[in-house]
Amino acid sequence: MTTRRCAAALSRTFLARTTAMAMGACLVAGCGVLPGGSGGPGDAGTLTVMTFAPEDSKATNMPGMPGMAKAYERWVNSKGGINGHKLRVLTCNERNTPTGAADCARKAVAEKAVAVIGSYSQHGRAFLAPLEAEGIPFIGGYGISSEEFRSPLSFPVNGGQPVLMAGAGHQLGRTCAKVALVRPDTLAGDSLPNQLNAGLTANQMAEASDIRAAEDAADLSTQANEALASSSSSSSSGTPGKGGASSAKDGKDGKDKGCVAAVLGARTETFFDAFRRAADSQNRKPQVSSVLGSVSQALVDRTGGKESPFEGAYVTSWYPVAADPLWTQMRNVISDHAFGDNAVDPDDSGAQTTWIAYTVFNEVVKRFKEDEDLTARALTRKLNQSAPVKTGGLTPDLSWRYEDMRAVAGFPRMVNGRVTFQVVQQGRLVAQPGGEQSMDMTKTLEQAPRSS
Repeated sequence: MTTRRCAAALSRTFLARTTAMAMGACLVAGCGVLPGGSGGPGDAGTLTVMTFAPEDSKATNMPGMPGMAKAYERWVNSKGGINGHKLRVLTCNERNTPTGAADCARKAVAEKAVAVIGSYSQHGRAFLAPLEAEGIPFIGGYGISSEEFRSPLSFPVNGGQPVLMAGAGHQLGRTCAKVALVRPDTLAGDSLPNQLNAGLTANQMAEASDIRAAEDAADLSTQANEALASSSSSSSSGTPGKGGASSAKDGKDGKDKGCVAAVLGARTETFFDAFRRAADSQNRKPQVSSVLGSVSQALVDRTGGKESPFEGAYVTSWYPVAADPLWTQMRNVISDHAFGDNAVDPDDSGAQTTWIAYTVFNEVVKRFKEDEDLTARALTRKLNQSAPVKTGGLTPDLSWRYEDMRAVAGFPRMVNGRVTFQVVQQGRLVAQPGGEQSMDMTKTLEQAPRSS
């Protein structure tokens, strides 16, 4: 070997050994991604998570959910992170399409997220499959898709649409002679009649009339007139119609009102605007009803407050009224860290759900020991095995162990069946006077036919 070749060989050997020693030293010193983190770009020990929701779509939009997530990220990092980890929140526009939902899930996988938290999508099959393949838990989704209550990787914090609808049925069943339901003509909407009827049946009421509407309809006057006719106690001659109650029941037990429930997401406002015009033209004033998510304090304010078509409406929610002191910390975080983002409304059920979901994530992360790897799969195991998680009184203590599951057909992951009963009074959503403060709808749903 020539002197030049020998020198080159020695140089390569020295470089390889130096590199190996440097890498070993870097691992000891903590360079790069630590075992306890998901590996955010350039940040050792960072926990990456995602929140997605539809924005700027023609149907329901939930911009307050990613907005709340980003405010939470700024707040928790200003306090040093969670259990020594900096939080990195990714957001994604789900666009109200299966493709958009799947794209958001794949982005979470590509970015090595340890969880998807506090998100909204009707397309559970589209987004849960990619997450399940990588073992990424879905914590505190809005509860709009039935798959959120079936996937072993889903950890719901509320009872979703099923308990809201059963609660609405209970609320109306104490007042109404006949009920008409106006709901979206979608796969998610197809399960709503069974759930509402479960609450009605528990109060010895006949099933509601089922009136469908296109999810992105701009004119709902046809549905408004149909709902008015279907809920009219005078339109029946003692003979039950399809899905309707008999007028023979009118006036008994105080159930002498016709009632209309509309659960149309962003189109609920469009429906009730048309419905009020139809009712005024016939000099009728039936009881109206909806659920949180379709009706909010912001919507009542925007449509006239005390003069709003929602004045007097019954509203079923998962959580305490927005004025409850239990929400004080969330309101402070929004005030200090949302930086003027008007989409983040403390009265919005989407923002409230996201806050609770991140509270759960925070509490579970704190249960990891210093030497435990904090990965998506490890987080899933901890969620499945941990003792109940407290949410500051906003929900019952939450636990997803096998013994905590409810026997609701089609919704085996449901662990919280609580609802609260509210009414729009003087332009404000308040607890319904004379009604229960809260009620667990689990038993009611256990007796309902299976929803698809």
